[in-house]
Amino acid sequence: MEALSREGQNGLIWEQMKAPIIVPILKLGVIICLGMSLMLFIERVYMGIVITFVKLFGKKPEKRYKWEAIKEDLELGTSVYPMVLIQIPMYNEKEVYQLSIGAACGLSWPSDRIMIQVLDDSTDEAIKELVAVECKRWSNKGVNIKYVIRDNRKGYKAGALKEGMKHDYVKNCDFVAIFDADFQPQSDFLRRTIPFFVHNPNLALVQARWKFVNSDECLMTRMQEMSLDYHFTVEQEVGSSTYAFFGFNGTAGVWRIAAINEAGGWKDRTTVEDMDLAVRASLKGWKFLYLGSVQVKNELPSTFKAFRFQQHRWSCGPANLFRKMALEIIRNEKVSLLKKVYVLYSFFLVRKVIAHIVTFSFYCIILPATVLAPEVEVPKWGAVYIPTIITFLNAVGTPRSLHLLVFWILFENVMSLHRTKATLIGLMEGTRANEWVVTEKLGDAHKFKSADKGSKKPRFRFCERLHITELLLGVYLLVCGYYDLLYGKSHFFLYLFFQACAFFVVGFGYVGTFVQSS
Repeated sequence: MEALSREGQNGLIWEQMKAPIIVPILKLGVIICLGMSLMLFIERVYMGIVITFVKLFGKKPEKRYKWEAIKEDLELGTSVYPMVLIQIPMYNEKEVYQLSIGAACGLSWPSDRIMIQVLDDSTDEAIKELVAVECKRWSNKGVNIKYVIRDNRKGYKAGALKEGMKHDYVKNCDFVAIFDADFQPQSDFLRRTIPFFVHNPNLALVQARWKFVNSDECLMTRMQEMSLDYHFTVEQEVGSSTYAFFGFNGTAGVWRIAAINEAGGWKDRTTVEDMDLAVRASLKGWKFLYLGSVQVKNELPSTFKAFRFQQHRWSCGPANLFRKMALEIIRNEKVSLLKKVYVLYSFFLVRKVIAHIVTFSFYCIILPATVLAPEVEVPKWGAVYIPTIITFLNAVGTPRSLHLLVFWILFENVMSLHRTKATLIGLMEGTRANEWVVTEKLGDAHKFKSADKGSKKPRFRFCERLHITELLLGVYLLVCGYYDLLYGKSHFFLYLFFQACAFFVVGFGYVGTFVQSS
């Protein structure tokens, strides 16, 4: 009886709060979320229309920009080739350092016209020794390679790249190609990219596409492939073809050193030093070119921990840069109004801020809450039609994974929790705004470790895999779904149960590969 009485009191309190407080807040939330959804929808449709026209009628890069293969001259010899600097920033990259150094040393370019810098910020002395020995090995083969270390990690990757540019021999270089430690360019990479610079003096950056070597490793890597393929297939291509601007991806790209210097060099004020440099160079009037036909192998993070840290940096950094550069972009007089609107509204506001916030707030908080308050109506076009169209537009980049669309939606909604949190931290410049955790690369090492263990059972602490926030959200969605099943008429419970399961799967750590703490 006492329990029933308490239950009745709770129900009465809920009913008293619902009409004057809960319902108005939910209605306002729905209106705001629908507005953001429309902004995202219009952006996606616009991008879809533009990329369709680009693919059907657009000129190939070789037609838009003059391109001629560089050939050795009988009189001038190899001096007709520009001097190129290769920078490989790394930090405790035990599993992949040989791959990246070997790929860079195998680039097809005259040996006297290339300089390779291995910028090692490793804190593990054993790994530093391994990298130094590898550099020495290639140096003994006649490769022009320098092993560069610092006595601190100030500025992280941006600091390492900036320090690398200070050496005297860099003054002789015209261009710099940057490859993160897990990136392996094909031998003809420079021969396919550098000629664009030679014949187009206003070109600052040539960005290549990423090709993922471990996309089939687990379901989580397949989900990442779908998101990143849209970025490269649509976003980068549209930016390059229409505005000659897009965000530098931080690796697998070549910069004109003069453009870097004019833009003010590398800065460590955010965790997206690559995007920062790209925006500043664009405001100086420099043009960018995306080459989707040139692909560079690299590795996707396959552990949830590594992916979560990467997504924090990729979401927090752009939001923080938007905060820092919005006024500078508005006041700039070198670029057109159309380009300024594209950078501020499309590139930053919609893609880097609204896309994350609306996904989490609407589909994980507001929409589930509306089943508890039937007075709050969500139009079908906002709850079903718009997200469905956006999802299919996002999936065009990876047709082989169309059958995984449902899993992708559920996983992206879970990750929107972390992206939204990171975006808000970046916008408000919170304590974690400049947090930099290097994305862990596993190479093939974890496969060999698993094989060595044979039938041994992996031992780990359960708490290592537990994620409380995801579990709490899973419970919230489950409760909302159960309530809708019993009392609702919207049939949202179908979505809510599936989404709750996705939060539970991630919350209990059953996503990605799991590597034991040593």
